[in-house]
Amino acid sequence: MELLHSGKVRDVYADGDDLILVASDRVSVYDVVLPTLIPDKGKILTQLSLWWFEQLADVVPNHVISATQVPDEWAGRAIRCRRLTMLPVEWIARGYLAGLGLKEYEKGGTVSGIALPDGLVEASKLPEPIFTPTTKASEGHDEFITYDDVVAEIGADTAARLKDVTLDVYKRGAEIAAERGIIIADTKLEFGRAADGTLVLADEVLTSDSSRFWPADEWEPGRPQRSYDKQYVRDWSSTLDWDRTPPGPAIPQDVVDATRDRYIEVYERLTGRPWRS
Repeated sequence: MELLHSGKVRDVYADGDDLILVASDRVSVYDVVLPTLIPDKGKILTQLSLWWFEQLADVVPNHVISATQVPDEWAGRAIRCRRLTMLPVEWIARGYLAGLGLKEYEKGGTVSGIALPDGLVEASKLPEPIFTPTTKASEGHDEFITYDDVVAEIGADTAARLKDVTLDVYKRGAEIAAERGIIIADTKLEFGRAADGTLVLADEVLTSDSSRFWPADEWEPGRPQRSYDKQYVRDWSSTLDWDRTPPGPAIPQDVVDATRDRYIEVYERLTGRPWRS
């Protein structure tokens, strides 16, 4: 096998005509990989993605070939995938106002060029889920773009199709999660094009690294929410005298343990399966 790419948290290998996508236990915040691992993180995210790919199979095709035909040393944290030509956009759907979406709204009442009602606060539920794409930066930070920017980048037909699919995936995921007492505030998706031109859902889907998960019974607009995702690590890092550039700070053990517990809890609540490392 040949290592094609080592990202912030995932490594991609070529194996003949297929790819092997390996999820590590690394964690990044503000696009900086921190030096401390979160044990089992890669396995939890991989298994949660596989569960979601099954739930969404009737919404959009995905890149999964096999979760078992992978090298033994990566069992549980790797997926054998189809090769795709990835599209240069981060496909983001938001049902609630948080994170960078909140900051963008506070500047001028819009997110990705979409005007939102006045008076919204942190964690407000939006009238309808919205599509808020960003750039897909190989270095530095992603930046908000408008739907018209996406059209100019990849064409009107592809943009329209994937905007609809992004919102459909979010709505289906949010409905399933709500039945289990979890709010999906927002999520980021990635798509690629197969050799035959089919648009395919790739990478990870509706995980604690790509989404904001909140307990529904604790939701209260106007304040930060307790989260089941890496926001916990972001919140810890924001208390430090750190300028968000490499090298990142080491994570203390109590934050590691609490983060791992959150990843496991949301996996178990969503899938209904006990986590076994």
